Amino acid sequence: MDQERHETYERIPWEALDAKRPDPNRLVIIVAVAIALGALAFSFMRNQPAPPPATVAAEVAASSTTVPVAPTTVPTVATSPMIVSEADLYAVDTGSLADAAVAHAEWFAVEYVSVDGSDVSRSTLVSLLPAGVPVPEAPEGTQVFVDWVGAVSVTETASFTYEVEVLVRSLVSGPDGLFTRQPPRRLVVEVAIGPDGLPRVTRPPAVAVSAVTATPLPMTLGAIPEQLETQIETSTGPVLGGEALADGRWRVVVMAEDTDGVRRPRTVISP
Repeated sequence: MDQERHETYERIPWEALDAKRPDPNRLVIIVAVAIALGALAFSFMRNQPAPPPATVAAEVAASSTTVPVAPTTVPTVATSPMIVSEADLYAVDTGSLADAAVAHAEWFAVEYVSVDGSDVSRSTLVSLLPAGVPVPEAPEGTQVFVDWVGAVSVTETASFTYEVEVLVRSLVSGPDGLFTRQPPRRLVVEVAIGPDGLPRVTRPPAVAVSAVTATPLPMTLGAIPEQLETQIETSTGPVLGGEALADGRWRVVVMAEDTDGVRRPRTVISP
């Protein structure tokens, strides 16, 4: 190997070194351009619209794992007729039980007295009578229609058992096809509330012709002012009399004609 040679200079060539030194102004320009480009890039990225939420949700849904759920089996329970216990019946308002017995007794009385010869009426009465009791027998061509029915009393004779007294008035057809109004009949119907909460007739009713002849209450009618009498007779009908009221008006009884052409006594109050 040759021996390395060392050269010795009397002076350093600074002009050569200055030629290789970077220009400071050039560096400043480069840094300024880089900063400007970075600012423009940041401003551009910030002004871009955000991706819609649906895209994000879709990506999340796509990346999620679906876990199958086993179906739930609901056990079935066999249904049975509702049975109301005696304690539950006692918890019910006794007034409502009595009302149910009255309504059932009135319905029974209508079906019991009515006769129209139809199979529907016969089957209805069969369902209301106690089992094994025959339905009423009527002569051929006889028709009976109930004019009105109403309960006049109800008595609890035992637990959930009521004796209902019902008044019934009916119309009976004659040989000439005309109907005759019958005297009121009094039916005593015993109704029991069963374990299912439904009312039923326990036996055929006791029946008697009712003599509804209560003593009439007295009514005092006096003369009314002549001008008022003339006014009422002109607008309503003949005046039977009246009585003065505490507020200065008059209670007047007149014979007024109804829409069926029949004149009936009616009470009117003068203005």
